[in-house]
Amino acid sequence: MKEFPLKSLSIEEAMELQFKLVDSITNHFPGDEILTRGDLGVVKGLNQPKTTNKVEKVLADFFNAEATMLVRGSGTNAIRLALHTAIGTGNTLLVHNAPVYPTTQVSINMLGINLLHADFNDLNHVTKIINENKIDGILIQVTRQKIDDSYDLSTLISHIRSLDERVPIITDDNYSALKTEGIGTQFGGTLACFSTFKLLGPEGIGCIVGEKTAIEHLKTENYSGGGQVQGHESIDVLRGMIYAPVSFAISAKVGEEVRNRINNHEVDGMEEAFIVNAQSKVIVVKLTEPIAKKVIEAATKFGGLPNPVGAESKYEFSPLIYRISGTFREADPNAENTMIRINPNRAGSETIISILKKAMGSI
Repeated sequence: MKEFPLKSLSIEEAMELQFKLVDSITNHFPGDEILTRGDLGVVKGLNQPKTTNKVEKVLADFFNAEATMLVRGSGTNAIRLALHTAIGTGNTLLVHNAPVYPTTQVSINMLGINLLHADFNDLNHVTKIINENKIDGILIQVTRQKIDDSYDLSTLISHIRSLDERVPIITDDNYSALKTEGIGTQFGGTLACFSTFKLLGPEGIGCIVGEKTAIEHLKTENYSGGGQVQGHESIDVLRGMIYAPVSFAISAKVGEEVRNRINNHEVDGMEEAFIVNAQSKVIVVKLTEPIAKKVIEAATKFGGLPNPVGAESKYEFSPLIYRISGTFREADPNAENTMIRINPNRAGSETIISILKKAMGSI
């Protein structure tokens, strides 16, 4: 199996990202405001908490963007709102020739958006589809939808922009933000979307980064007090994001160690391991027998997490040993029985290998 995982930040690069975010915070918040829980409600003139407004300015500065917006509904609603404001209902959206992420497909259905497909791994095919069709926008999922996906975000966006400078490009940066170099808008995209819950932040808060006109339109629509992200939630977004890059860089390093140890045949019954983005950067293990479900069940008894919460959320510190992702299962239905995925989370390679050995030995 040939795989093309996204390049993770090194620990040193992740440290610099952490320092950059703290620097952005100090440029917008006096110290005594950071040591608070923020304010609440629809403040006159802003129609949102002052603290949330400041946090959004911090994030715009950090991501080198015109504007940002924190939204309820996590990454799913961030993408839905981006599609709504940039693409609109009943229009045509270009996507990769692969299974669409299930929650994104729901949003596409809700908005009555028509899909066109192009192979993002083949820039000539992208050129052909864009030149031969009327396209109202493009959605790029940064992490892999198929194991053999190889497209590079920066190269893909640059190529699209060479064909059409104005077409809206929305990027789904879930599972890649703060783990890789840059988000979609830093490479020329219109709006980048991700969940802050996946960045050690609070439940249910998503983030949209990018074009000011589109974001201001969404803010105008979000006038309800109940729709606002409150001050304490926005502060928690920052607190999580500060620690996320280094934590993820360590996890990526551990993943490589686990892959190498499995491929050195330390665990009986495990044929081969690969590093893939599915959707988080994980180890996918091919088993010698179709016993994946039994391995997952056994691993839980020895400390492995039985299911994800938010894919590397603040609650997930033990390693996840689980079935491969839904989009990968759709691409290869047999893999559900022959493969497992492992997300190290905050665990070291010794802990993960120990759990795997115990699980395999108990079957």
